[in-house]
Amino acid sequence: MALRGAVVDLDGTVYRGESALPGARETVRTLRERGFELLFLTNNPTRSAAAYAERLAGMGIDADPEEILPAGAVTTAYVRREFPDADVYLIGSPGLREQFEAADLPLVSDPEAADLLVTSHDYGFDYDDLAAGLWALDAGAAFVGTDPDLTYPGEDGRQYPGSGAITRAVAGVAGREPDLELGKPSEVTVRLALERLGLPAEDCVVVGDTPGTDIALGRTVGMLSVLVLTGTTDRSDLPVEPTPDHVVERFEDLPDLLDE
Repeated sequence: MALRGAVVDLDGTVYRGESALPGARETVRTLRERGFELLFLTNNPTRSAAAYAERLAGMGIDADPEEILPAGAVTTAYVRREFPDADVYLIGSPGLREQFEAADLPLVSDPEAADLLVTSHDYGFDYDDLAAGLWALDAGAAFVGTDPDLTYPGEDGRQYPGSGAITRAVAGVAGREPDLELGKPSEVTVRLALERLGLPAEDCVVVGDTPGTDIALGRTVGMLSVLVLTGTTDRSDLPVEPTPDHVVERFEDLPDLLDE
């Protein structure tokens, strides 16, 4: 069956830092002209879908907020559904806190009063946050991470610690693994992504730069998976696990690959 949908990673695939990668604008335009349904799926939880749409617009890439599914939105939806009455202690960015507040999730300042601990990326993460996470878990809170990404690619080409690094720090001091990490490649995220696209997985291609998230998502549900070498993975890392169906140098190579 012909492919009709594309799940596209952002950091390291469409852009790096605040700059679109070469050919990204034209590739998005080409996919739209070919009738593809697009969903931009990112494990970065620090911005809302609307904020990502604005960011992409600044790079010359048009996207409706409904075409963007960040890990923050996945986490917000999950907490609202699975912990509707829970008091939440959040270790995360101001942007994620704003998303929680907009969804009317009850946030508490006392970690030992929390029913649920959510950990995520935060530039201000410090010793006090680590202690608060420990106290929340020692008091019996459930434990959810927004996404598993240990690192993300910066504009300078170097890797920087991501949400997964903070979740692992809290997990390490508490001696307890998170109950669930959302974002890619979690089943929660896959389900929401396919609902947004309105397509079966076998009619979709997923393209991204990280084997353990982007490619794992595709392999789990039967999407065609394409690894790009502009983010966390480069040619010296090959072969990788899980194994992608295809490897291309950059996102702009995707239309030619699909033609083949």
